[in-house]
Amino acid sequence: MKILVVAPHPDDELIGCGGTLLKESRAGHEIGWLLVTSVKPGSGWTQEQIMTRADKVDRVRQGLNIAKENHFELNIQTAEVDRLPVSTLISKVSEAVNSFKPEVIMVPHPYDVHSDHRLIAASTMACTKCFRYPYIKKIIAYETVSETDYILNPNEQFHPNLYVNISDYLEEKLELLKIYDDELGEHPFPRSLYGVKSQAIVRGLQSGFKFAEAFNLLRERIY
Repeated sequence: MKILVVAPHPDDELIGCGGTLLKESRAGHEIGWLLVTSVKPGSGWTQEQIMTRADKVDRVRQGLNIAKENHFELNIQTAEVDRLPVSTLISKVSEAVNSFKPEVIMVPHPYDVHSDHRLIAASTMACTKCFRYPYIKKIIAYETVSETDYILNPNEQFHPNLYVNISDYLEEKLELLKIYDDELGEHPFPRSLYGVKSQAIVRGLQSGFKFAEAFNLLRERIY
């Protein structure tokens, strides 16, 4: 099985579904990673910072056992996703999807408070029509602490209907998350090691596991 995780920013893939990706990879499934944003010179980033970020992304890629050819980067400047025409964003996502041909796509929750997450989720879902992408069988939305949990409209809030037992993979997920040290804070900051572990405990309590990740199953086609 081929699984593609779509991440607006580095660390979204680990926070939202790192344990599941580790579990599926160890089970022999092929993982792809579409990273949408990047940082570039002239936007307040030094060359050293850009190189450091690239190194962190590559270390995470290796930790998740993702082959280089299955790592796709759209290189859209961080905080500028909403400046692109939607058709352009869809076209870029479609190219990566068609290149990897996943059976499962994992996307940010469509109503996350971060505009990048919403736009990328919508653009990805536009690339899942069965008559254009017949190889896609399942579309899953993951949650991202600090984004998904701040949705205020009750009709748009995250209500999981799919849980994955990550009890054997949580510690490895947290170790990989440490690579993104500049994105992490101290509790009660949501994107903290304590926060991510606490989320796994809560989702585990809801599903009868020690630790779990939770998802919305948006669509599944069974042959």
